[in-house]
Amino acid sequence: MAEVVLEGVGKSFGAVKAVADLSLTIADGEFVVLLGPTGAGKTTTLRLVAGLEKPEAGRIAIGGRDVTREPPAARNVTFVFQQYSLYPHLSVYDNLAFPLRSPARRVPEPQIEETVRSVARLLRIEDKLKNRATQLSGGQMQRVAIGRALVRSPSIYLMDEPLSSLDAKLRSELRVELKRIQEQLGATILYVTHDQTEAMTLATRIGVIEQGRLIQIGSPREIYENPVSAYVASRLGSPGINLLPLALAPTLAAPHGATTVGARTEHLRIRRAAAGTGAVTGQVNWVEHLGDQNHLHVSVGDRSLVTLSDPDSGLDRGDTVAIDFVRPLFFDAAGARVQAG
Repeated sequence: MAEVVLEGVGKSFGAVKAVADLSLTIADGEFVVLLGPTGAGKTTTLRLVAGLEKPEAGRIAIGGRDVTREPPAARNVTFVFQQYSLYPHLSVYDNLAFPLRSPARRVPEPQIEETVRSVARLLRIEDKLKNRATQLSGGQMQRVAIGRALVRSPSIYLMDEPLSSLDAKLRSELRVELKRIQEQLGATILYVTHDQTEAMTLATRIGVIEQGRLIQIGSPREIYENPVSAYVASRLGSPGINLLPLALAPTLAAPHGATTVGARTEHLRIRRAAAGTGAVTGQVNWVEHLGDQNHLHVSVGDRSLVTLSDPDSGLDRGDTVAIDFVRPLFFDAAGARVQAG
């Protein structure tokens, strides 16, 4: 494994700036997740590190060596794609062995067998080695696709939304497995996703990216609790953060320049109230019953927010509630974070 450094990297496709002045250091053994919507520049960043795209500006170094102009084969990286990218006519064993049988590597067959069986144990697919890829479930195929990268022991693993084509249960299971494997191997991973749950559960650090620019990078907790903008705040949290015009909460003590107040579901406290008795009042429009808790959808003026309540709160559709803000976040008209003092 090796440290990977991007310094002021830029890439355009015609008039579209896919990556703009992006600087990022991925430490040896770190699991960095780039989080953002489709078109934010996440996959282009991966392809630049892999050498599949050439930057128009900046430099890329892997293990202290400038690889900006080097071809993919010279970079010692592996790429796990969104689709499985397996050879359907080959067995699981031969799919895993394929990267090691490349003429560029010429790994001895006994070493290939040892590596393949070791990776299969790690991925818990030892009993599938004789199966063809077409005989596997979606989750097993994705394990094999990840295994094709693991057999290489590269400087960095590049992963492009590898779990997005799986159903929710399999995604949850493979998130746990992938994190276990990464920690067990001490692997360096750059992973991109639009799924905030993947980012929160997998990452050592999350980089939030927007229109090719790295807006903020930090631990999952730092990004969640101390976002630099409304955009960053909205990338994490399920349900998403509530954003209300400050005019709808006139009694809140807001810092100068703030125009919007943000509050996550767990940072709102509600109680039954007559209209006008609280700092902010609203009306319950809908109750989602989730077993151990409820999500209340509350209208405040012409806006809607979501908050939590106990199942036995007794609140129901049409009730008027008073809303208290706990640890609110404030943003200016451009969406930038505004803090007191």
